[in-house]
Amino acid sequence: MRCVRPGCPGSYGADGYCDECGRKAPASATAVPKQASTATTPSVATVSASGRTTPSSGRSRGSSRGGLGAGLIDLPRVPLRDPATAVMTDPKVSESRRFCVKCEEPVGRGKDGKPGRVEGFCPNCGHAFSFVPRLGSGDVVNDRYEVLGALAYGGLGWIYLARDRNLADSVSDRWVVLKGLINTGDADAMAAAVTERRYLVEIDHPSIVKIHDFVQHPDPKTGVPVGYIVMEYVGGQSLRDMLMARRAEGARVMPLAEVLAYGAEVLPALGYLHGRDLLYCDFKPDNVIHAEEQLKLIDLGAVRRIDDDVSAVYGTPGYQAPDVAEVGPSIASDIYTVGRSLAVLSFEFRGFSTTYASSLPERADIPLLAQEESYYRLLRRSIHRDPARRFQSASEMSEQLLGVLREVLSAVDGAPRAALSRQFTPERRAFGTGAGEVGAAAVAADLRPADVAGALPLPQVDVLDPGAGFLATLSSTDPAELVRQLEAPPVRSTEVSLRLVRARIEAGDLDAAGTDLDALTVADPFDWRVDWYRGIAALAAGRPGDARVAFDAVYGELPGEPAARLALAAAIECTGDTAAAEKLYDRVWRVDRGFISAAFGLARIRLAAGDRDGTLAVLDQVPDSSSHHITAQVAAVRASLVADQHSLLAAAGRLERLVLDVERQALLTVEMLKAALDWITGTHLPAHRLPDGVQVLGHPLTERGLRFGLERAYRTMAQFARDPDHKIALVDQANAVRPRTLT
Repeated sequence: MRCVRPGCPGSYGADGYCDECGRKAPASATAVPKQASTATTPSVATVSASGRTTPSSGRSRGSSRGGLGAGLIDLPRVPLRDPATAVMTDPKVSESRRFCVKCEEPVGRGKDGKPGRVEGFCPNCGHAFSFVPRLGSGDVVNDRYEVLGALAYGGLGWIYLARDRNLADSVSDRWVVLKGLINTGDADAMAAAVTERRYLVEIDHPSIVKIHDFVQHPDPKTGVPVGYIVMEYVGGQSLRDMLMARRAEGARVMPLAEVLAYGAEVLPALGYLHGRDLLYCDFKPDNVIHAEEQLKLIDLGAVRRIDDDVSAVYGTPGYQAPDVAEVGPSIASDIYTVGRSLAVLSFEFRGFSTTYASSLPERADIPLLAQEESYYRLLRRSIHRDPARRFQSASEMSEQLLGVLREVLSAVDGAPRAALSRQFTPERRAFGTGAGEVGAAAVAADLRPADVAGALPLPQVDVLDPGAGFLATLSSTDPAELVRQLEAPPVRSTEVSLRLVRARIEAGDLDAAGTDLDALTVADPFDWRVDWYRGIAALAAGRPGDARVAFDAVYGELPGEPAARLALAAAIECTGDTAAAEKLYDRVWRVDRGFISAAFGLARIRLAAGDRDGTLAVLDQVPDSSSHHITAQVAAVRASLVADQHSLLAAAGRLERLVLDVERQALLTVEMLKAALDWITGTHLPAHRLPDGVQVLGHPLTERGLRFGLERAYRTMAQFARDPDHKIALVDQANAVRPRTLT
């Protein structure tokens, strides 16, 4: 509602203060209806299954909240700073940061032991420069804001701390920040400030500093009116300051999990701006403040409209994307600045603004990148030289960043942190579980590429695709019939074409599937789903090497997706590179216990390497609620059927605890007793040295006792044999293994 103060044209905001005079609404005034939301939700683009984006908008809860860390990690609380202690006692611009705003040549530099001038003219182009604050302690701007002093300076201006005298009179001190210009004679900077006045006051997001006002104050030297932005004071620490503090303590960098958590908080704020056709342009650790349990983007001086191709572009070397100089800023260039900032915060990035101004160091040279492959791929995509290969929206990057964060945290403490994927279905079925299968259901224990092809997750159908409705009506499970229906669909679309590819692969027509994929690549060379189905087709054809290349490309596009790592691990294992496959299986299994294939892959590789304890450990992690719990325990039993008495007895204990039908119990009993008998006869222990009183599945751990047990198990199996010849063979085996007796 309108402000009740006489002559004031302002209105009361949701916080109860007038947006013009700053006074609090009187109790007698009708309160502004308190909504569940005081800020608009980022109108970010919706990410489709292809990774492309489509516009969306809406409103939801946007009030300030505590608890940084995306619900995955508790970040340390940063106490608010007393505003009075934040003021610079001797505000100066260091000589190394003095550049002409027109030609960008160094100015104000010292010579022959004498300090450089803080005001003067550029020797290169003659443009005037000044690095002296225009406001001092006690100055009052617009008859309202009393200046305490300078806080800092940035690329576009000095930043001052001030007290809002309108509020101080009747309520309490309200601290604000005034942002002016480093050089009041710079036309571009002045134009940028005027541009800010037009739309920045409308920005309302809990993670973006609030712009309260835009005022003018005459320059004390020239008398020319100078514009100042009035924004809320955020009294915490910038991420850069926090990094510097850690370096002073010897830590050098921030923990990766904290860095990713900060990124997860920042990206929605950038998405909010992008949804309003605004670009931040100059994102860097200096411009993010952590105050108590909240993160805020500050310094909106470089913000500009997406379609603005006239006003000056501001950025910071080492953070700004190389394409900005050629085609101007974009959403992709904002994404680039986030990737660069994550890199600077997470490892010692020497030469980030010179040698590696638009690249990353070799992965092998940075221990963190060598260890955290998913994080390395996240950075690599976010700062790709081709803007079209970067994440195409803040929400798309945030989704993958959170996946990487879950992986990093799970790798540290082993606790799973599964999340529903927006890109993939769950596993269609577990593959590589042969070691746990018994009887008629038993399959080969070795991993076969064709089995993997039919079991891996599938890309989610993009519900916005024109053919999504038609695909939902398909009910046939016969691949040939599906191919027939999909070849003459009522509507042609990318999703229909991809479903046809899948049907062709399942029908065994791999050549036609390859031709369709080639056509899809021409239509959209950046659709990761094409590479996914190329990988599936290669596995179906028995070419795991080609599948490895295809799934590696998908992993590069979706570094936070466990499904991508699972597919790559399986393809790598099929090529024989078990060491590389083990690392990927391990990361998948730690994050999400729903990927049973990862558990069996990890167990299979560990067992082959002789790591029996590691094998049993991962199989025991398959939860009781899983339909594959029994299968995992059977595999654990078989993994222990070697070596020594302790392992055999442990395996027998597992088998006794399993709830199996009589036939499968008998089959496993035969395996167990044969292994025990082989151990007894293989050790050649004298009879008096054989274990006394020890039993395996109720039978003494002696040759005679084990033979009686085997005889009984074979006869039990014979009762379930459906083929007469098989029944006779089992009875013969029972008679052959039975020890000699007098009766």
